[in-house]
Amino acid sequence: MTDPLLRGNYPTPSSNPVFSKILRFDALLAIAIAVIGGVIGYLAVGWPGAVSAFVGAAMVLVFVGVTAASILIANRYTASPIYTTLFFVVVLGSWMVKFILFIVLVILLRGQPWLNDMALFLSIVVGVVGSLAVDVVVIARNRMPYASDVRLPHDE
Repeated sequence: MTDPLLRGNYPTPSSNPVFSKILRFDALLAIAIAVIGGVIGYLAVGWPGAVSAFVGAAMVLVFVGVTAASILIANRYTASPIYTTLFFVVVLGSWMVKFILFIVLVILLRGQPWLNDMALFLSIVVGVVGSLAVDVVVIARNRMPYASDVRLPHDE
């Protein structure tokens, strides 16, 4: 009787380079938002506008980075017999942490005199839309087969 679980050397999932590239481009996006938003915020309302753009860019980087990083971390356990469960625990757990962290940050940052609410809001919105555009562009330009990590019975 053979063991139904495939054992042995599992290849790195082919999605890892995609998520690594997404992390790099999201970091560049956050830097661009911090610089451009900081300049526009400073010109519009002074230092609170610049600081708000920096805080918004940092929030965007953390929140979009956690998703891609959690998938890369979860993909380290492909050889585990409970990989699917571990993957969803790590990814969904990170989403729960992001949600709670976002609520805490909104409560802590609301009404702070050193922040401009509009500059913070706009930098977060631009970051989220920009991150979605990064995801679309990276995935559209990536050449990854539809069934990339399949192990056929004769490959053993």
